Amino acid sequence: MLGQGPAVAADDADTAGPPATPEAARRRIARVYDRETARAGGTWSSMISVTDGTAVSAGADTVVEAYSVNKIAVATAVLDKVDRGLLTLDQRVEVPASIVIQDTDGVFALDRAYPSSVTLGHVMSLLLTVSDNTCVRLCGLVCPALELNEILRAKGFVQTQVVPVANPNRFFLGRTTPNETHTLLRMLVGGTLLSPASTDYLLNVLRSLSAFTDGVRLELTSAERLRVATKAGWFADGRNEAGVIFDAAGAPVVTYAMFAAGTFSGDPAVNADNYSATHPALRARAKLGRTMMDAVARLSTPAARTFGAKAYRPVNGG
Repeated sequence: MLGQGPAVAADDADTAGPPATPEAARRRIARVYDRETARAGGTWSSMISVTDGTAVSAGADTVVEAYSVNKIAVATAVLDKVDRGLLTLDQRVEVPASIVIQDTDGVFALDRAYPSSVTLGHVMSLLLTVSDNTCVRLCGLVCPALELNEILRAKGFVQTQVVPVANPNRFFLGRTTPNETHTLLRMLVGGTLLSPASTDYLLNVLRSLSAFTDGVRLELTSAERLRVATKAGWFADGRNEAGVIFDAAGAPVVTYAMFAAGTFSGDPAVNADNYSATHPALRARAKLGRTMMDAVARLSTPAARTFGAKAYRPVNGG
């Protein structure tokens, strides 16, 4: 199958014109995946599809540490409760100082104004854009770990599970497989994971230009970035990202779930604490992002459900 081993020679096919067929697009993505992951080093487990066909399947059923990629699954469980009328996006969540994680991710640790309260909608938008880890705890207040895992299992995700701790409202983000994360995203855009309103909410947040840009979206224009719903996750030696690329009409054409860990190329001491675009794994994902966007430029999926994105309109205050 394509995308299962390093390329034996340099291949500049990704610089040619856009492929005319999904099959050709898959071949191009697979070639670049093989080449760039070999350059990056580490151990990769991935699943990438173009329309309904597989471009890359490399360790797709391997159980991996998901890190913040599993925040999509956390949001799915919370939105499932919204769909059932048990929660609402506008309900307020209390934020005591004791629940705020004093890390360097997110914004809650910057506020210095607690106790406070925010809406559940704000919690999840920060969970998925700036990847605020305090929001994991806030989601746990409305969807405890055991209930969250039960919701995911009921949807078919037996490997995509958080790890409960002694406090029932807290958990570690847990594990998944590339295949399950890929399936979750496919179900999302297919309309079988959540209600239309929750689907729209989740995809709108994941496509925000405030969301992660150091990986798949790094080499894309602002307009192209709005066509990518993505979530990255990192911790220790893990460098992960999963998402969906839409065509210009808003139809999903590429779904990807890429998980990498281990010893990467370059200086291990530099790589160890580097989670930015200069890390070898993120450089590989940036190259793949540009390749995936270009590879499907001529493709359309008229039978697919479409999700139009608003044009980017910056303002200057006022």
